[in-house]
Parts: sequence; C-alpha cells; structure tokens
Amino acid sequence: MTHIPDDPDILVIGAGAAGVAAARRLARAGARFAMIEARARPGGRAWTAMEGGYPVDLGCGWFHSAETNPLVAEAGAAGFDIDRSTPPWQKEFDSRDFSLADQREYRRAWNSFYERLERAAAEGRDRPAAELLEPGCRWNTLIDAGSTYVNGVELDRLSVVDFDRYADSGVNWRAPAGLGALVARLCEGLPVAFDCAATLIEHSGARLRVATTRGVFTAGKLIVTLPTNLIAGEAVRFSPALPRKIDAASRLPLGVADKLFLSVAGADDLPVDGRLYGARDKVGMGSYHLRPFGRPLIEAYFGGAFALELEAGGAAAFADYAIDDLAGALGNDARKRLKPVACSAWARDPFALGSYSHALPGCSDERAELAAPVDGRIFFAGEAVSKHDFSTVHGAWRTGVAAADAALAAP
Repeated sequence: MTHIPDDPDILVIGAGAAGVAAARRLARAGARFAMIEARARPGGRAWTAMEGGYPVDLGCGWFHSAETNPLVAEAGAAGFDIDRSTPPWQKEFDSRDFSLADQREYRRAWNSFYERLERAAAEGRDRPAAELLEPGCRWNTLIDAGSTYVNGVELDRLSVVDFDRYADSGVNWRAPAGLGALVARLCEGLPVAFDCAATLIEHSGARLRVATTRGVFTAGKLIVTLPTNLIAGEAVRFSPALPRKIDAASRLPLGVADKLFLSVAGADDLPVDGRLYGARDKVGMGSYHLRPFGRPLIEAYFGGAFALELEAGGAAAFADYAIDDLAGALGNDARKRLKPVACSAWARDPFALGSYSHALPGCSDERAELAAPVDGRIFFAGEAVSKHDFSTVHGAWRTGVAAADAALAAP
C-alpha cells in the first residue's frame, strides 16, 4: 500500500482509467486525497499482461478517436510508442471463403444499417437497434455479430438513441507496450491502497464513511468510479440507499467482450494485422486479428451471449472453439501450430462483471442520471457516465478529470 493520508478531503474509489485520471488531476491541484482499489493492480478493465513473451491487452487496447484522445498525449509524455497503422477492421478480410465481392456487399449493408440507425435516432423515438435491420438482408446475422464486439451485446438489447450519440472520428491507434500498461504507468506515485474493496458508503453524517476490506475510510467528498453492474447489484451499498442510481446503473449494463490470445508457430505465412471470420452464419461467432504488431499471435474476439456461454466453460472452451474455427479457415494443419496463451473472462471478474456499458432500449438518458452528483459531495465517473465516449478508456479518463474538477470546486 502506498502511503495515503488519514481522513483525506477526497477519496477516489477505483484505480481504473477514470480513477487514475481523477487522482492525477487532484494531485496537480495539490489536494489532500487518497485512492482505493479492489484489485492488486491498477487499470481496472485496462489490463496488459505479459504472455507468450509479449504484452497483450486483455481489456481495452485502442486509442479510439485518436487525434483528440487525451491518452495519446499522456502516452507520448510517458515515453510510450504509438502505432498509427490502419486497424484491421478497416481493411479487407483475409478469408479463403469470403470473396472480395461479398465483403464489399457486407460493408455496404453495414453502412446502410448505420445510416438507418442515424435517421431513426434523429426522430427521437428510442427503440432496439435490431428494428433497423433490413428485412431479409443476407448480412443481418453478421451485422448483429458485429454489435457483440462493438457493444458487447446483440442489437435487440441496444438503444438506438444512445448508440447514435457515440462520437467516433474513425481514427484508431494503439500502443505496442499496451494500453493497460499505460494506465498502470500513469498510476505510479499516486496515493493508492490496493486489495482494498469498498463494501459500504455511508453518507448521512458530516463525514462520508467508506467501509472496505481493509478497514473504514472517512472523507469529505468521494469520487466513485465503479462499473455499473457493481452498482446495480449493490456489491457496494449506499446508506441511505440511492435507488435512482441503482435503477440508472441497471439500465446501463455492461455487455461482454472477451479476448483469447493464441501463439502461432511459423506465423510468417499469415498477414500482419490481417483479419478473418470463422463461421459467418450465426451471431455467436469468433473474429480473429492475425499477427498484431507483426507478432506471432492471433487475437480472437468473442462478444455478447456467446462470450458468456464460453466463459462458463473456462479458458479451454474459448481455445477449443477458436482452434476449430481457425482450422476451418486456415486448414487443419493450423491445429498443431496454435497454442492458447491468455484469455479474459470479464463477466466473471468480481470487480467488473462485464466489459463496457450500453444503454437498453428506451434508456438513452440514464447516463446523465448516473453522472449526477449526490449532495454536492459524491461524484461519479467512468465510461458509463460519458454521453459521447462511453465504452472507451478515453471516455473513462475524461469523466475522471471532470469529476475531480467538480469535487475541487464544491464547497
């Protein structure tokens, strides 16, 4: 545990991207503050592990809207290299049975779907995004599968209005050393207690009391950066209760997007930063990023209900499915070349219970409700409270800075 002040003026709950951003802002202001984190590491859902001899991001891994992303400047100041090459999803697929003509037809169908979604959102009547699929379109299944990677959930559970508010410049960069590693670097030197899970926030007295697995902390103000599934499930309780916050969090659940990394023997025959799908006739399917950064790895993605299903079987279920899928795409000889090296299971992580938030249909205004301070001394941050940058690490970062500024300005 880094030394933290007794009875700080401001206590930050959570050392993910939002918490670290808030803490750095408080430190620059000279505030008397502390941060607590349930895990033994910083970063939260930004997590870089060393596996197979390489850093791999098991959580967020991209600087989305990179030209305006505040973490790009932070990365440069911290000495992290930035890779500005075209991301795989903006390239043609490397798939033996997915012709270029079909790929381009699919992309046109995807773009048409998004145009319909944008027009529907402009009408102001929220609805499930699945209603915007074109009846009978041969690509609807693949478009729905794409939502499980982008949103962590299928289109029937996705708010049209909320999703349309997401701001995406289309510029996406990454850090070869890992985005999770960057957030961890930015946490260095901050007053944080690890292995310190909050369980109860009492806010009826003159001082706020936070019960944790390492004792009770008191503070004048709080910045709460907990994932919505923890708030909705009352893994951390408020006393007096905050039913409107619980309702808002339950309407902004975390979807599931998991990754599996496989090492590849003799990978030189695979394209650097290539991409392929395995089965394309079902929503529950894998997507594969070949040789990220030129490394002898395959980064596999699984989302939505299918990711939840695989999590129930553990890392072996992910590996078995992916290897079967890749053998179908690359040839049966690929089986002996592939070895699983790392796998996430975010829905089973007790301090996350999911990957990133989406608004349920009809719940597009709940982010503002979740973000609203309580009694001018409990402030909320995290990707789920961001109106335009939800589901991203930069969205979490910006809300952390904003919550810190609000806490500093409050009497």
